[in-house]
Amino acid sequence: MEERKIEIKLSGVRKKYKLGSINRRTLQADIQSRWARLRGKEDPNLKIGVDDRHFGETIYALDGIDLTIYKGERVGIIGANGAGKSTLLKLLSQVTAPTEGEIDLFGRVSSMLEVGTGFHREMTGRENIYMNGAILGMSRAEIDAKMDDIIEFSEIGEFIDTPVKRYSSGMYVKLAFAVAAHLNSEILIMDEVLAVGDMAFQKKCLDKMREAAEDEGKTILYVSHNMNTIRRLCRRVIVLNKGKIVFDGDTEEGISAYINFGNSENETHIDLSDKIHSGKRQKTGFRAETLELCDKVSAIYTPEESLKLRIGLDLEKPFSGVRFRLTLRTGDDIGIGTAWTEAMDFESAGKHVFEAELPLEMIAAGSFFVSIGFYRQDEIGRNIPLDHVTRAFKIEVIGSPSWDKNSQGYVRLCFKNSDI
Repeated sequence: MEERKIEIKLSGVRKKYKLGSINRRTLQADIQSRWARLRGKEDPNLKIGVDDRHFGETIYALDGIDLTIYKGERVGIIGANGAGKSTLLKLLSQVTAPTEGEIDLFGRVSSMLEVGTGFHREMTGRENIYMNGAILGMSRAEIDAKMDDIIEFSEIGEFIDTPVKRYSSGMYVKLAFAVAAHLNSEILIMDEVLAVGDMAFQKKCLDKMREAAEDEGKTILYVSHNMNTIRRLCRRVIVLNKGKIVFDGDTEEGISAYINFGNSENETHIDLSDKIHSGKRQKTGFRAETLELCDKVSAIYTPEESLKLRIGLDLEKPFSGVRFRLTLRTGDDIGIGTAWTEAMDFESAGKHVFEAELPLEMIAAGSFFVSIGFYRQDEIGRNIPLDHVTRAFKIEVIGSPSWDKNSQGYVRLCFKNSDI
């Protein structure tokens, strides 16, 4: 049996950050803030109501990662926001260095960590292709040999001699992926960026990555929250949680572990502090702390019942124009429906209780994960999260026909009126 070649090896890798200690603003502002804290005074550079308690705390974005990836593997990396996925890819792309541990790469790395990474805005698309190839150690002749394939794959041939600062985000992604996939690298790293492209181009990219791994022996690392693309591309899945690997193995088992991680089947009283919160709730001063499924001893419902929630809040200041959102998703991470409340006001700081009731009459039988969030609209109408918890709890609906997986649709759900 032929021995597999190791392409990536991580041993005891940790990445430590100190929250808000430096590089938040100008040097003058950082010095002012540091001097104020040393004297026990209020930070003069903070907005009113911003929580300063977490500044200076140390966190590990990655905490003791041991990982071996072999040549030609297609590996999906999944986990909740803040789990350490992007930090891991930045370390592998050598954008930053680990605080502790060793990383061994046995091949050249081509990566797409965010839209426009690695491009010079003032240069044309063609010039950026040459620059990226040169960074990978390719000669001009080698780049010329691949130029036509790159331009054809990118689908932006008529704009290839236009400065990329004039490209749309979709054009950026198309050219960036075409460059990364066609130039001479052994390791290809993708971080969620394909979500920007159109559906046809996403399929084209997934097919190209699969082909690159199977025919050219490239090693693929792919981060996404879209479980369908993970299924289509990856044969191995790594699940991260709070900087640690909690699963490494088969794709379907990994997706199931990710979806079910941290969710108890029959929880009706939930400590939200144990859940992963998206956004910067310590800066908004709006915190959801507890959640209760009212009048229930288990999270099992019939369509005739309503999902009644009671959420304990801790606010550091008054808030106005706040809307609550609830989203239902299946075990396959497919969205079923979303409900929003009308805007509401919390006129004082301190502890509050928010209650909502969602009729389940439109929901067929099945198990569903429930995400919750509180939002406030900005001046142009965007919903900005104050606090959001993905997969806060799980419910089961029984006593009605199950949804056919091929006929699921997205439903606009409606709350009953409830007191705040």
